[in-house]
Amino acid sequence: MAFIAPRVLCAFTLTASLLAAPAVWAHAHLKHQYPAADAVMDAAPQALTLNFSEGIEPAFSGITLTGPNNQQQQTAKAKLAPDDKKQLIVPLSAPLPAGRYQVDWHVVSVDGHKTKGSYHFSVK
Repeated sequence: MAFIAPRVLCAFTLTASLLAAPAVWAHAHLKHQYPAADAVMDAAPQALTLNFSEGIEPAFSGITLTGPNNQQQQTAKAKLAPDDKKQLIVPLSAPLPAGRYQVDWHVVSVDGHKTKGSYHFSVK
């Protein structure tokens, strides 16, 4: 009987750690964005808005916006939405001319994990 209790405790601890592990490995994944991926906009947006699956650190997050002829577009500093720590807003410094744009984003979630990705949209 003396050997059963440690084995039960060990099995319980292992099971509990396996169930908790996905939460520890969480990353901020891009859920949706404006302009949407592959969208064709009639008018240029004034800002890019990216929504993530968990809170992010704006000081370590941002985007690079590349436009027609691979010209990097000027943007203002990325910031969080006032009421949503999962939403990154990047104001544009100037109106975007017609063309196809690539958004390369990188974020650090509040738990310290880094993620990155990219998508395209177009302006008529």
